[in-house]
Amino acid sequence: MNVHADLSFVAMVANASIVVQAVMALLAALSLWSWWQIFQKLFQLSAAKRDADRFEDEFWKGGDLAELYQKASQSRNGGGLEHIFTAGFREFAKHRRQGSSSTLTLDAARRAMRAAFQREIDSLEAHLAGLASVGSVSPYGGLFGTVWGIMNAFRSLSNVAQATLAQVAPGIAEALVATAMGLFAAIPAVVAYNRYTHDVDRLATRYETFIEEFSNILQRQG
Repeated sequence: MNVHADLSFVAMVANASIVVQAVMALLAALSLWSWWQIFQKLFQLSAAKRDADRFEDEFWKGGDLAELYQKASQSRNGGGLEHIFTAGFREFAKHRRQGSSSTLTLDAARRAMRAAFQREIDSLEAHLAGLASVGSVSPYGGLFGTVWGIMNAFRSLSNVAQATLAQVAPGIAEALVATAMGLFAAIPAVVAYNRYTHDVDRLATRYETFIEEFSNILQRQG
């Protein structure tokens, strides 16, 4: 490893060894992917909350359920609660037309709502595991790049008669950039994962509460 006087960030990345540069490139790619998922998930969860608020306001106005179902089933931009409602009411209406017992009708509606609930939660949780993986793996990737770079920095001094800190400092500085990049990729991913997991759990609780309340309404109608 050559000793370089320029310790700017670009110079340290350019002058790092091939292995360290590969680690940096991987960490940069993971960071870009995690930021893309962070913003996508932010917009998705914000839209899910707005849709839940809007549908709950409309549902609890006490209007005709059949009319609300027709409106919700024709909507292309419905949210999670709307999908759960349409799945449950569709199954409820189908079994009532077939003359099924009230118990069988209610059980079928609840199963349909549970299936729709699981699809909505799966959609909300998509890529959260990837954020968790970036948050847990990136620091170790950065540490690997740092260890490799420091090892090469000291190996470069093997043929030097008198080693000084000025000779080894640039190589160590280049290696430490990998650790910094690992932390830069990991910290936002961990923060976003914890925040979004909490938001998904709150939405799941709202969905489950709606399923129970709507089931009670269907039971009275049955």
